[in-house]
Amino acid sequence: MINPSIKNDFPIFSIKVNDKPLIYIDNSATSQRPKVVIDKLVEFYETYNASIHRGIHTLSEKATEAYEESRRKVANFINAKDDKEIIYTRNATESLNLVAYSWGMNYLKKGDLVLSTDLEHHSNIVPWQIVEQKIGISIKCVAVDDNFNLDLEEYKKLLKLKPKLVAVVHASNVTGTVNPVKEITSLAHEAGALVLVDAAQSAPHMRIDVQEMDCDFLALSAHKMCGPTGIGVLYGKRELLEEIPPFLTGGGMIKSVSCEKTTWNTLPDKFEAGTPNIAGSIAFGATIDYLLSIGMENIEKHEREIVSYAIPKLTKVKGLEIFGQDDTPEVRGGMIAFTMNCAHPHDISEILNEEGIAVRSGHHCAQPLHTKFKKASTTRASFYFYNQKEDVDKLAEALEKVIKLFA
Repeated sequence: MINPSIKNDFPIFSIKVNDKPLIYIDNSATSQRPKVVIDKLVEFYETYNASIHRGIHTLSEKATEAYEESRRKVANFINAKDDKEIIYTRNATESLNLVAYSWGMNYLKKGDLVLSTDLEHHSNIVPWQIVEQKIGISIKCVAVDDNFNLDLEEYKKLLKLKPKLVAVVHASNVTGTVNPVKEITSLAHEAGALVLVDAAQSAPHMRIDVQEMDCDFLALSAHKMCGPTGIGVLYGKRELLEEIPPFLTGGGMIKSVSCEKTTWNTLPDKFEAGTPNIAGSIAFGATIDYLLSIGMENIEKHEREIVSYAIPKLTKVKGLEIFGQDDTPEVRGGMIAFTMNCAHPHDISEILNEEGIAVRSGHHCAQPLHTKFKKASTTRASFYFYNQKEDVDKLAEALEKVIKLFA
């Protein structure tokens, strides 16, 4: 287990909520930030705040170098071949939309098939539905079985329909299911399809290797991995990024402009129109340094120990039903969604908040999954490396109070 003293790295854990110490287990929505990341944001604004790339003065040159150094750190973090394969966006959602608009709108045609899954976040479904409305593609979702795993036999059958793209989440933000993306990608490539991986819920918690995975595109968000909000990443294989047109246009992403014609800049600038989130990008580099100092393998191991402890603890709570895998914690992500037969998820969350415990309630932007299993909403506790078994104990105690109030 990671030492509990690591919470001292995070200023927010010094606060109290309703006169109780903060227990933050809403990490699938957003994580907290260590002081080294906050300090990097402050350092940029206080000592070298300037626009990047085109300035030749000292501040601009320093900001540009820090910005591009951060990109190199991201490339190393996910083992990309080239830092030019790293495109900065606002978040994973924008990254997924970039693929839908730049690749999907230009390389798909009426009747083409895109495969998605029942486990997807809305951000990996809705953009493809927009493409469907615009040009008439078709979308099919690979089902999950009763154990919340993708039905790989059905997936293989759907691949015989020759889809052009497989859009798949690496780790579910609800059930904790971790998909075998390497196998999924290999099968897709054999069928002639590209693969887009939503890694928003995996990149913060485990080692990501895009070369080993061999995916064509991958999206992630900094704010779920101790980084700033408003900064995300699209990874794409260089040959694909060089071929597809830009998503947004304007300053910075051009090579030349006349009243008659515009030519695009080289990678990665082609996809980074306008002034980017410079501070956030630079601070994301500090975030990656921090995570690597802990070790992604250590983070993954710690979270699975927490979940292995939490599942039997929570299943002892009367009337509580876990939504997702509850018998294989060693192969699932660090979140537990659940319902209680005595109270609505929103009421549960409100009562937990009175105890200083932050969780999430709702459908978690995964309505198809909830609908399939006839759940309107769930309560979700999602853990990170700064959570400890004591947080689980406090959660279980608070849920007993829910029972007393509603039973």
